[in-house]
Amino acid sequence: MLEDYLECYKTSLFDSVVPFWLQHSLDRDCGGTYSCLDRDGTVYDTKKYVWLVARSVWMFSRLYNECGRQSAHLDAARLGVEFLEKHALDEQGRYYFSLTREGRPCFFQRKPYSAVFAMLAYLEYARATGQDRYKHKSIDLFWKIAQWIEHPEMLGRPTLTGAPRTSGLANVMVLAGMALELAKVDKDGCYVGFMKKAIEGCRLHYDKGRRIMMEHVALDGSSLTDSPEGRFFIPGHAIEAAWFLLHVLDHVEDKDARTMAYDIIEGSLEYGWDKEYGGLYYFMDVENRPTLQLESSMKLWWPHTEALYALVLAYTKTEETRWLRWLDRVHDYTFKHFVDPEHGAWFGYCDRRGNLTHTCKGGNYKGFFHVPRALLFCIQAIESQPQV
Repeated sequence: MLEDYLECYKTSLFDSVVPFWLQHSLDRDCGGTYSCLDRDGTVYDTKKYVWLVARSVWMFSRLYNECGRQSAHLDAARLGVEFLEKHALDEQGRYYFSLTREGRPCFFQRKPYSAVFAMLAYLEYARATGQDRYKHKSIDLFWKIAQWIEHPEMLGRPTLTGAPRTSGLANVMVLAGMALELAKVDKDGCYVGFMKKAIEGCRLHYDKGRRIMMEHVALDGSSLTDSPEGRFFIPGHAIEAAWFLLHVLDHVEDKDARTMAYDIIEGSLEYGWDKEYGGLYYFMDVENRPTLQLESSMKLWWPHTEALYALVLAYTKTEETRWLRWLDRVHDYTFKHFVDPEHGAWFGYCDRRGNLTHTCKGGNYKGFFHVPRALLFCIQAIESQPQV
C-alpha cells in the first residue's frame, strides 16, 4: 500500500534532498542559488541559471508554506527572489537564461520558460510573505507569457514560411500550471478558461492508438511524421502533463478527459519503459527511426520523479491496483539508480543500462525542483488518504 512509501519519501526529502541544497546551493555573497553542484556539493560552475533560480524560489517557498514555516526555507527563497528582481530581466522585460555569479547577463534563450518559473516563484513567495506586490508581479507576468507563447516573434523567434504551425506540449503544460496556481489566489474566471484550453490542448496531443501524448502536433491536425520532431515522444513529459491534467480536472469536470489522463499515464509507462534494462527512456521516436538527440536511450532522474507522483496521484483518486504495480516498479528503479546514500540528494543521469554517466547533483537543467516537488507531492497525496 501507499503507506509503505511514506516514510521513505519523507526521509529522502527532509533528511537528504533539502539539507543538501540548503547547505550547498545558496550564494549568500552575491545572491541567488547555484545549480551546478558536484556529488559532494562543490560548485563547479558559478553561473546562475534563471529558470533554476526561480524554481528554487518556488520550491523553498512551497516548503515554507506547507512544511512548518521554517525560517531557513524562507531565507533561501528571499535570496533567490531578490536576485531575480535585480538581475534577471532585460530592458524589454524579458528574462535571461543565464547570468554570471554577480548577475551580469550571459545568455538569452528566446523561450518563455525562465519567465514561467519566475512567475510561479513570485506567486509562491507572495503566499509565503503576504506581500501583494509579488502577487501582482506574477499576474502581470502571466499575461506577458501568454502573449509570448502566442506570438514567439516577441521573443525573437519568428515563425518562418517553411515551418508548420504547431502546438508544443511544453506550452500546454506551462499555461495549465500557471493558471492552476493563479486560480488559488485570484477569483478571475479567466484562469478556468485557460484550464479548459489546456484540456483541449491535451486532446490535440493525445495519440489514442499508442496511449501517449506527442511532443509536437500540427494545429490543423495534419501529419508531421515526415520529420523527427513530428515523431517525437518524451515519456516523462507525457506523464507530467497527465498529472497536470488531473489537477486541472479538479477545477473543470470532464469525464472523457479524466479517462484520457489515466490512459496517458499507463500508456506512456508501457510505451516508454525499457523492457530489457528497466527505467524510462529519455526520448523516443514513435516509428523507431533515429532520433536527433544522442542521449535518447539514457535514463534521467526527472521522468522517474514525474512517474512516482503520477502513480501515487492516480492511486489516491482511483484505488486501482494497476497503479501500485507500476509504482513498485518505478520506485525500485528510481531509488536504486538515482539516490546517493553517501552525500545526499539525487544523481541525474544514467546510461541505458542504469550506470551513472555523471555524478553531479545539478547542472544547467537540473536544480532544486523535480525531486523535492515529486517527493513533497507524493507525501501530501498519501497523507490525504483517510487511512493514513
